[in-house]
Amino acid sequence: MIEMLKGGLILAGASFMFLAALGVLRLPDLLTRMHATTKAATLGATLIMLAVALHFAQVAVVARALGVILFIMMTAPVAAHVIGRAGYFVGAKLWSGTVKDELRPNYDPLTHELKSGLETEANARHQPRETDPS
Repeated sequence: MIEMLKGGLILAGASFMFLAALGVLRLPDLLTRMHATTKAATLGATLIMLAVALHFAQVAVVARALGVILFIMMTAPVAAHVIGRAGYFVGAKLWSGTVKDELRPNYDPLTHELKSGLETEANARHQPRETDPS
């Protein structure tokens, strides 16, 4: 029974890793590719590490496998966010089907400064309103 579970975990993990690789090849822009690799590859690596922990069934190996899983779960989304944001800042083109670009109103491409939503609201409140000249 454990052998079937291990085989299923490895097969599912490899399938998710394959989907991540396929996403890198097939998806249209940097941000969607980052999404595919982060989600699918993280889940794939997690499933494979669970199979490793089941296979060896030793405290040291299980602890290391869980440590690897925890490390991947904590670092992969942060790394993808930073890479995606850097790509946006250097001018990576968004897919033509992108519906909403939430960074555009808050990002100054000349200074590479990003304003938070709170700063934007505060600036809008403190700027004088234009009056109608008529």
